[in-house]
Amino acid sequence: MKSAQNRLGVDIGGTFTDIVLETDSGQFSTKVLTTYAAPENAIIDGMKQVCEKAGISPGDIGQIIHGTTLATNALIERRGAKTALITTQGFRDVIEMRTESRFEQYDLNLVLPEPLLPRQMRFTLPERVNARGEIMIPLAREAVEAVVDQIAKAGFESVAVGLIHSYLNPAHERMIREVLSERLPDVAVSISSEVSPQMREYERFNTVVANAYIKPLMASYLGRLESRLRDEGVDCRIFLMHSGGGIISIQNAADFPVRLVESGPAGGAVFAAHIAARYGLDKVLSFDMGGTTAKICLIKDQTPKTSRVFEVARTYRFKKGSGMPISIPVIDMVEIGAGGGSLAHVDSMRQIRVGPESAGSEPGPACYGRGGARPAVTDADLMLGKLDPDNFAGGSIQLHAAQSRDALDAHIGKTLEMDAVEAAFGVAEMVDENMANAARVHAVENGEDLSEYTMIAFGGAAPLHAGRLCEKLGVERLIVPPGAGVGSAIGFLRAPFSFEANRSVYMRLSDFDDALIRELLGELRDEATGFVRTCDEVSPILAEFKVYMRYSGQGWEIPITLTEPQAMAPDADTFLARFEEEYTKLFGRTVAGMDVEITVWSVNATTPPEDVARVTVTDAKAAAKTQGTRDVFDAAAGSFAKANVVERADLADGHFVQGPAAMTEDETTIIIPSSRFAIRQPDGCIDIVTGVANATTARKGA
Repeated sequence: MKSAQNRLGVDIGGTFTDIVLETDSGQFSTKVLTTYAAPENAIIDGMKQVCEKAGISPGDIGQIIHGTTLATNALIERRGAKTALITTQGFRDVIEMRTESRFEQYDLNLVLPEPLLPRQMRFTLPERVNARGEIMIPLAREAVEAVVDQIAKAGFESVAVGLIHSYLNPAHERMIREVLSERLPDVAVSISSEVSPQMREYERFNTVVANAYIKPLMASYLGRLESRLRDEGVDCRIFLMHSGGGIISIQNAADFPVRLVESGPAGGAVFAAHIAARYGLDKVLSFDMGGTTAKICLIKDQTPKTSRVFEVARTYRFKKGSGMPISIPVIDMVEIGAGGGSLAHVDSMRQIRVGPESAGSEPGPACYGRGGARPAVTDADLMLGKLDPDNFAGGSIQLHAAQSRDALDAHIGKTLEMDAVEAAFGVAEMVDENMANAARVHAVENGEDLSEYTMIAFGGAAPLHAGRLCEKLGVERLIVPPGAGVGSAIGFLRAPFSFEANRSVYMRLSDFDDALIRELLGELRDEATGFVRTCDEVSPILAEFKVYMRYSGQGWEIPITLTEPQAMAPDADTFLARFEEEYTKLFGRTVAGMDVEITVWSVNATTPPEDVARVTVTDAKAAAKTQGTRDVFDAAAGSFAKANVVERADLADGHFVQGPAAMTEDETTIIIPSSRFAIRQPDGCIDIVTGVANATTARKGA
């Protein structure tokens, strides 16, 4: 029988599609290989598997929440729709000129990323709105029609419209959309004043182009998914996880697919924040490693750090400026091409390199036996004893060690005169060091010391590598929650319905206009609330107010959170006090005698967060029962060691195991280095800390 308690979480990754079903009787999950040509096929397959485990039919599902990397992968791999950009005359090359900054000053051979659209796909119109929103050059409808005729002849599938200062006055963009809808009704249209109504034309133009570029792809996919689910008897509502950590309706997702670009990783951050709240942890490093990418996020006070601009596909040592900027509300994280399917090779300097190219699920790593001939991280993990070839993905995929050995020999070993094991060690160390470097850069950018943090690891590959990553980063405590292999999909089921509306309206505190501010924030609250109400008609909605402020003359602003009374009864002195408080936290002091500016206003409407029960942590009580031993490579020692094999499902509260050990479950394996020991906590989490365990040892280093 259909029930609102039967909720399905679906995460499409680059290699695996993760499915989690929550019912009154428990949680059921599975991992199936992603089907690239028709991703909905993997969802249907996985849904049937978990429904069978739960003893219900697909028609009994009451809600589906979905996240995906399809949008991200389409941008990275440049396989979106044939897209045109219409912009203001004189600004045709903004997305190619970027900000004219060099993200690496001393690299004489620096290559900037190519824009999504080449110059011949960018069209201009004679019009102009100034920085106050006043029309300086009116837009003639005849001029728009002439450009639309050019676009029609070229056969474009989607059009992005980004005009100068349209975030203040969208009239011209709306006229262009009107003409496009009349003359080209089958062409998708995105306008920047709706997709990203914020100042800074490069980021805004790039965001609306990205939205247009993936809009037909995502609309087609979401339509096929709805149709396939109906064919299976599923008639519940489908919601999408967005990059800011909340849930939106499927229609809003189809209109603004760029908001889905980090939807899968955002679910993982929500999952990690939920675990942090259970343990009362205020400083957490979320580590999500799947088949294609690894994601690292800082979580403070049980809340993931957020941003309104992020970069897809950084190309140069994880540096800011080397990727594709997207200006939308997003959970702030760094993402690199380091997953189980990431391919390894030797570069011209005879150095081992891993990623960003991935074997994905088709053909997959060499050990899958599906035609892959190049070595991936999973091949290295198999050679190093981290994986059981007969029990990978719950036994659904048989791994072939001989094929891993051949691939490592052919592509790494022969070139560097190494045997397969040494080559595998090199690949594993390289991918771990890549992730450690990404975490260090992210921490430095945010002024944080990772030694004060606890790592929470999830994703199919993260528990295999998290212990070594902690050793490299000096992190003393690691928590691997139950369901870690499908963590992002679980996170979807923990997320609230939410939508963030923002707008750029420039104002100095010396010209503070409280009436305008009340009106502006009220409009943004109504807009955001309206989006949430399309998903949830009855729940109370909370409003979170934020403004972005800076000293006059500075290039970038910092986010300032306001309470509802501070936002609805605005006062210049209060705004200044909040700004100086946050500025001092970041930079240690304020700047005397400088006026302060507000550039962006934001309201996030959200349903109340789920109540989280705190865990009473237990100490080590009794040694876990082992299933035997196997040789697992200890990277710190540089040699194989006898590791105890423990079945996670057999552990009771307080059971512990001393490293080196391999803790197995259907969806992943936890590798516990010799420097650590692990305790099973009452909520099922595996708490891994530094030191040596015995029956009376407290949680050393926690």
